[in-house]
Amino acid sequence: MRLQYHIVQTALMTALVFMAVPVAAEDVLLTLTGAVRDGRVEMTRADFDTMDWHEFSTSTSVTDGRPEFSGVLMRDILAHAEAEGSSVRATALNDYVVDIPVEDFHRFDVLAALYMDDVPLTRRDKGPVWIVYPRDNHGVLADIRYDMRWVWQLVALHVQ
Repeated sequence: MRLQYHIVQTALMTALVFMAVPVAAEDVLLTLTGAVRDGRVEMTRADFDTMDWHEFSTSTSVTDGRPEFSGVLMRDILAHAEAEGSSVRATALNDYVVDIPVEDFHRFDVLAALYMDDVPLTRRDKGPVWIVYPRDNHGVLADIRYDMRWVWQLVALHVQ
């Protein structure tokens, strides 16, 4: 019994260390599938770094105050992948899935945030990629329907 406890404890500690490690430039952060170039586009941190970055501060339903988020606009990611569709199915590391109309990304400056308050997002804290809406800039975004679209630990987008 004691051996099993130590095995479980070691596995948990290893997982916690893994989750707090920043992502390397060559690690795939986001995979796009479906109606995209060649059916699959894998984006690394280096890919994100070649794109235009944006930032804004906004309140969220899961943080205090108005953190500043920085990252790449979701519409720019879709353009990079040559996506053609009316919605994306966003999937998180924990298998949370939600469908988001592509129209959101054109109507609002929705970020694929990689930083919050100048700190890189890690798997341990909603990263490495978090879909963030500019909630304080548009009253309609305070609606619960939009809160469901704030996908943290985003790993995949399926364009349909």
